[in-house]
Amino acid sequence: MKLTYIKATEFCESVRDGTHDTPKQTESGYKLVTGKHVKNGIIDPTEAYYISEKDYNKINERSLVEQWDVLMSMIGTVGEVAVVKNNPNYAIKNVALFKCGGSELKGKWLSYYLRTPEAIGHMNGNQKGSSQQFLSLKQLRDLPIATTSEDVMRKIIDSLSHYDNLIENYQRQIKLLEEAARRLYKEWFVDFRFPGYEHVKVINGIPEKWKKEAFSRRVDVMSGGTPKTSNPEYYNGNIPFYSPKDSDGAFFAFDTETHISQNGLDNCNSKLYPAGTIIITARGTVGKTTILAKPMAMNQSCYALKSEEISSVYYLFFALNQEIAALKTMANGGVFDTIIVKTFDSINITIPTQAILDQFEYCISPIMEAIQNKMLEIILLREARDRLLPKLMSGEIEL
Repeated sequence: MKLTYIKATEFCESVRDGTHDTPKQTESGYKLVTGKHVKNGIIDPTEAYYISEKDYNKINERSLVEQWDVLMSMIGTVGEVAVVKNNPNYAIKNVALFKCGGSELKGKWLSYYLRTPEAIGHMNGNQKGSSQQFLSLKQLRDLPIATTSEDVMRKIIDSLSHYDNLIENYQRQIKLLEEAARRLYKEWFVDFRFPGYEHVKVINGIPEKWKKEAFSRRVDVMSGGTPKTSNPEYYNGNIPFYSPKDSDGAFFAFDTETHISQNGLDNCNSKLYPAGTIIITARGTVGKTTILAKPMAMNQSCYALKSEEISSVYYLFFALNQEIAALKTMANGGVFDTIIVKTFDSINITIPTQAILDQFEYCISPIMEAIQNKMLEIILLREARDRLLPKLMSGEIEL
């Protein structure tokens, strides 16, 4: 396969970025996507905040995002890439925008090429900034893009898209399973329509023989810590090190961006928390919860939660999410920007009878296990795709 290299501005119609301003947050309107909303080849505006139509239109006068354009994070975590597959209704801030003129072929090819070791190596070698890495528009416009014949490009894209289509299918299944799990929890513990509810009295707002207590009385709240970043011996080990930047809204955490060594774990304030531990982010992205799928350490911006008295981890997970959502609502538009240990004194947890907890665990476990299995399948598919990607796009493997 013969490759020709041209500048990004020759391959694309143009290379731009989003607004550098910080538009005022609104309660509704249009989402403002930043680099943190581009991850693993997906653009997810779910956690992005809303901006007004006026600000949206102002940004789009300069940087209108259209189908088959490519977005890439360019500040902080550099190089997260995704192609815009649907007609978007969001604006962008501090994100590189590669305009592909509505060409599916160009958009998909570019999104794959920018993830090759060759492209990543070029970008890493040109990053600026001491405390926060970034790529300038000039660097991105001059970025060499490998091209070949359209026929070969289509064959390579079709081969790689097979993996992405399977990944997207599993992601849709996970969303349906997550919704089923949430509905089951709500039916039993919010609407109180649990098995046998017809024969149980409700006293002071909860079923008879159930209890309501402060969260901190029934749950151990444990903190983390960070090894000194100046000591390289503490890092690049095999222990996942969880922080708010790893909180992507998934029910389970399988891995983290940062890993520490055993030496690093021994020299920080975090324990190695076992699989099944619930983690909640306390600063930065506040109130995000996940369940560890494998043992991990964590930094001081998170809390680890475990209860010896409440036997169902899954009940504890959904009960915590319910209470955190209530706290955010009570903020009434204010900034919910931190959780401290005393916060758990103000969170109440309703504790069902052990018989109901056991029944819930029996019903919810197959759903949660299916979510874990499908998440693991996605990880394996991504690894297989990413091994194949550079070999196909360099011509090492020809189709």
